[in-house]
Amino acid sequence: MREDLQDLAGRYRHILRQAVFLVRSMDAEGELSIGQLSTLNMISSNPMRVSDIARNAGIRVPSATEQIIKLEAAGLVQRISDSSDARVVLVKLTAVGRVKLTESNGRRNAAMATALETLSPAERSSIAIAIPAIAKLNAALTQQSSTD
Repeated sequence: MREDLQDLAGRYRHILRQAVFLVRSMDAEGELSIGQLSTLNMISSNPMRVSDIARNAGIRVPSATEQIIKLEAAGLVQRISDSSDARVVLVKLTAVGRVKLTESNGRRNAAMATALETLSPAERSSIAIAIPAIAKLNAALTQQSSTD
């Protein structure tokens, strides 16, 4: 592998790790923990298996199950049967969960927007231009991890 790509990968992972830590600390006093918010964001488009939630969150299935139980008790998610396989249980966002998710994401987005205001227009433009490339990199990493 080319040394310049190894260097870029290391620099990207470093800045991404810093960003993850910072984003996790945003709205720390909010109603939802970062783990709960992450889970709700994961299932916001499509219901998911608990095992897939655990894998995406980098936690074990029992920990994900515990989190789902708490979210279910709060009325934010519900378990449903998979229509293609009755043995499979999926976790789905409830209407109340969608409202709480929208509120929490809105607070975090507002905090991020405030931070973005400190950048120059050229710096904000650079970030906007980089987002599609980062999304493509994410897709490549997702594809790579699904074939491993």
